[in-house]
Amino acid sequence: MAEPPDPLSHPSSHPSPERDGAKRRKVAAILALVVVAMVGVAYASVPLYRAFCAATGFNGQARRVERASFTPIARQITVRFDTNVKDLPWDFAPAAPTAQAQLGKAGLAYFKVKNRSNAPLRGRAAYNVFPEAAAAYFIKTQCFCFSDQTIGAGEEVTFPVIFYVDPKFDKDSSTANLSEILLSYTFFPVPPAKAAEGATTAKTSAR
Repeated sequence: MAEPPDPLSHPSSHPSPERDGAKRRKVAAILALVVVAMVGVAYASVPLYRAFCAATGFNGQARRVERASFTPIARQITVRFDTNVKDLPWDFAPAAPTAQAQLGKAGLAYFKVKNRSNAPLRGRAAYNVFPEAAAAYFIKTQCFCFSDQTIGAGEEVTFPVIFYVDPKFDKDSSTANLSEILLSYTFFPVPPAKAAEGATTAKTSAR
């Protein structure tokens, strides 16, 4: 008859508390690294997403190009301007509420911004085009919204915007019947840390 195994000569197959704790710490460390990596990817994807929207007109953002060349057609469309300010003591308005744009021909609009405070402030304008289907055909070659803007205490600044409406707008079934496009801007404050970083970058590139 076989004798039962000696428990002292055959250690238990169950993990010890020390080994179990070490395994849990290893898993926790791996999960923490995954979270950090995901956060990093999320932050990195923001500028890439913005660049994608600016290049394609996705998500209602007007396309941005350095220069545009189209063959104008006779059709015209009304471009209406909407201006907003968030958490800045600024007055912001278009010089004219609308502009008539001939498809394929450069259009020009002016926007006035006044800083009502007694200190210089830095802001950045976000923009959208409505309806969203029109964004792919609305192109800007010059705009104050391409960079941060610093306005001095009590200063008023007039910004030009040069834009085009691609003649393909007239051929797309989702935009062919539109008679009006809305270009909307909202100025947001630039956080001091980001403003300082931008100023440092500008000084470095100027050397």
